[in-house]
Amino acid sequence: MVSFFIYIAIIVSGASVLAVELIGTRIIAPFYGASLYLWSALISVTLAALSCGYAIGGRWADRGASLGRFCAIIGMAGLWIAVIPWLRIPVFAAAGTMGLRAAVLAIAFVLFFPPLALLGMVSPYAIRLKASSLDVVGRTAGDLYAVSTIASVAAAVATGFFLIPNIGVTRLVFLTGVLLIATALAGLAIRRRRTAAIALLVLAVIAWKPGFRAASGQMADPGKGLIAVVQSAYAEIRVIDLDGFRYMLIDGSMHTGADPATWNSCFSYVNVLDIPRWFFERPGEMLLVGLGGGSVAKSYVRDGWRVDVVEIDPVVAQVAREYFGLEDAEARVYEMDGRQFLLTHDKTWDIIIMDAFGSSSIPFHLVTAEAFELVRSRLSPGGVLAMNVQAVGWHDEIVASMAATVSRQFEHVTVLPIAEPPDRLGNLVLLASNRELDLEKELPPPPDRFSAEYDRVHAWDNRFQADVSGVPVLTDDLNPIDVWSERVNLASRKELHDYFGKRGIAW
Repeated sequence: MVSFFIYIAIIVSGASVLAVELIGTRIIAPFYGASLYLWSALISVTLAALSCGYAIGGRWADRGASLGRFCAIIGMAGLWIAVIPWLRIPVFAAAGTMGLRAAVLAIAFVLFFPPLALLGMVSPYAIRLKASSLDVVGRTAGDLYAVSTIASVAAAVATGFFLIPNIGVTRLVFLTGVLLIATALAGLAIRRRRTAAIALLVLAVIAWKPGFRAASGQMADPGKGLIAVVQSAYAEIRVIDLDGFRYMLIDGSMHTGADPATWNSCFSYVNVLDIPRWFFERPGEMLLVGLGGGSVAKSYVRDGWRVDVVEIDPVVAQVAREYFGLEDAEARVYEMDGRQFLLTHDKTWDIIIMDAFGSSSIPFHLVTAEAFELVRSRLSPGGVLAMNVQAVGWHDEIVASMAATVSRQFEHVTVLPIAEPPDRLGNLVLLASNRELDLEKELPPPPDRFSAEYDRVHAWDNRFQADVSGVPVLTDDLNPIDVWSERVNLASRKELHDYFGKRGIAW
C-alpha cells in the first residue's frame, strides 16, 4: 500500500511542477505581458527551486525519512499553491515600482519558488522511502524519476491544450493545490497520522476561503462593466464596458475600443490605418493580420473592400463576433499564424495590414527581413503594406529598425505618427510600397479636433522618413525586438493599470 501511494504521490507532484510553471505565465501575463522576460524568469525560478529542493530533500531523507514527513512536504506545497490566487494581488502591488525585468523575476520568485522547491524535495525523499536496499537504489531512482517526468509531460500537454482554456487559470492553480493537499491527506491516513492530517485539513480550510474567493473573482461582473473574462490557449481575454465604450484586453494589453452603438473605433490608429485606401481609385482586396475586435476590418468593409483576416487565436475571433458585432459576411477569418498563412496561401492583395503588435510584445517572426520578403510576394503590383506599431516617441529604435528592415524589400517607406507630443507613448503606422506613396484623392477635411478625419490629416501632414543610418536590420537569426519592447510594455501597462485598475475591473 505504501509503495503504491509513493508512486501516486510522485505522479501528482511531477504533474504539478509543469502545471504550475505553465500556469505561472498566465498569472503574471495580464499584469506584465507574455514577454521573453516572463518565460525566462519562470524557467529560471523553476530550475533554481527544483535544484534546491533536490539538495534539501535528499539531506532530510538521510536524516530519517518517514511517510508522515513525506506527506507534510506535499501538503505544504499544496497549501502554498492553493493560496496563490490570493497572494498575487499584494505581491503585484509590492512589485509595482520595479522595472519589467526585476518585477517579473521577483514575482515569479515569491509566488512559485517555495512550492516548487517543496515539490523538488519529493523525488529524493521518495527514493529514500522506496529503496529497500543499496542493490536497488539505482533502479528505484530511475523508476521514480521516469514516472515523475512522464507525469510532467502529460500535465504540460493537458494544461496547455485543454485545462487552461476550459477551466481557467485561477481555478486550475487552486485545484492543483487542492489535489496536492488531498494526496498528502491520503498518505497520512495510510499511516493513521490523525493529528497531522487534522492539522493539514484545518490549514486547507483556512486557505480555502481566500483562495476560492480569489479564483471566483475572475468571473465576469457586468454590474461593474466587466462583461467577460475568457481564457484561450494563447491569452486571457477581457471585455470591458467603460465610459460609453467597449474594450478588448488581451493579457492586460488594449487591443480594441469601440462605440457599441456603431462599432466605430475610439482609437486614432484605426482611423490612420484607413489612409492606404486613399492610394487606390476604387476598393479592392485587403488582408488584415491580427483581428482584435474587428474595427479595422469593419472600416474597410464599409468602404466596399473585400477583406480577409488572419487571427491566430480562435477565441479572439469568437469574442469579436459575440461582443463586437463582427458579422461572418464582413470578413473571411482564417484561424492560424500570420506568417504561416502567407506561406501557405498564394493569393495577392492590394493592401496588407499588420495589426498583431501589442504593447506586451511584438511577434518577432512577423517583423524580420524574411517575413517582409514574404509579404512583398503577396502584394499585387502597386500594393501597400501598413503596420500599426506602438512605441515611446516618434523616433523610437523600434520604429527606425522596422523601417530599415522593411526598406530591404520596398523602395518607399513612410511613417505616420499619431501620438502628441512626439516624445510620448503612442502608435505609429508604417507604410511601405514599391510605388510612390501619393494619395489618389485628398483626405476629407476634419470637422473638429476629435474626429476620424483629424486623425488622418494629422498623421499624413506629419509623415516622415525614419532615420535608418546605423540601425540594425531585423532577421530570423538576430532580432532584439523583445528587448526593445520592454519600455513600451512598461509605459503602456502603467497607463492601463491607472485607468482600469482604479475601477476594480482589471487587476
